[in-house]
Amino acid sequence: MRLISFEEADPLLTWTNVANAMHDGHQLPKAEIGDLLLQHAPNALLSRGAWIDGMGMAMKSMSVFPQNEDLPSIQGGVLLFDGKNGYLKALLDGILVTKWKTAGDSVLGARLLANPNPKVHLMVGAGTVASSIIDAYQEIFPSIETFLIWNRTTQRAEELAVQKQSTTKAKLEVATDLEAACAKADIITSATMSKTPILKGSWIKPGTHVDLIGAFKPDMREADDELITSAELFVDSRETTFKHIGEIEIPLQAGTISKEDILGDFYDLCVGKIGRGSSESITVFKNGGGAHLDLMTSTMIFDQIIHN
Repeated sequence: MRLISFEEADPLLTWTNVANAMHDGHQLPKAEIGDLLLQHAPNALLSRGAWIDGMGMAMKSMSVFPQNEDLPSIQGGVLLFDGKNGYLKALLDGILVTKWKTAGDSVLGARLLANPNPKVHLMVGAGTVASSIIDAYQEIFPSIETFLIWNRTTQRAEELAVQKQSTTKAKLEVATDLEAACAKADIITSATMSKTPILKGSWIKPGTHVDLIGAFKPDMREADDELITSAELFVDSRETTFKHIGEIEIPLQAGTISKEDILGDFYDLCVGKIGRGSSESITVFKNGGGAHLDLMTSTMIFDQIIHN
């Protein structure tokens, strides 16, 4: 078994390679996945397993402690198994896999759904994920000229802007008015811990791509009903988002949307079965971060380490 640390693998990876690995992984037979969520509010333990014929199996267990100050709010590890004989190939740092899987998931969604050559990206939230998102979008969309950063606490947005300025070619600006920032953006990524919607459909201009990351538990939402119902709605995985994630499940249970309103997931998008309807459409992509994406990402990382 190989132990793969963050420090060993992180410098070897690119967002293009991760997005490509996920795209290629969706050409294989459909993954079998299973989730287990244990909650002692406000904390949680999330375990996700996946099996893909032709690739292998993985189990990721992550603790989520949102009130941590000196430690990351998300910690854990990934067990990567060989699909032919069940051999435990590697134990990977969970923060490593989560970093590259989460932002990779979002930029693949945007690569498949956003209008070409976006100029302005709005980052809603200024936590750990936000830093990776800025890096990922900068690499995948070099046309971006400005990154706007909005956070409930403006100081954190300012700190992130200073932190990223030396490694970001585009301009970094702190937004204090979320509605005004949404009106400027070609792509919006939201990665917050909000339980109530913070993005309103009335704020979003035609042609915008909205990338939703933050609502990963059944009681969490970032987009309001108007945004969910007025947009073309996509998810990374139906199996991951149905029943497990409030962003989709709350409006489903309320009858605001039906399962048929989910136009596609990566198994549809990556083979060209469906995509953006028109350049004026608002597209909403829910990043649910399913275990099959952890498996695809972990396999790519393992291959990079072995062949480096």
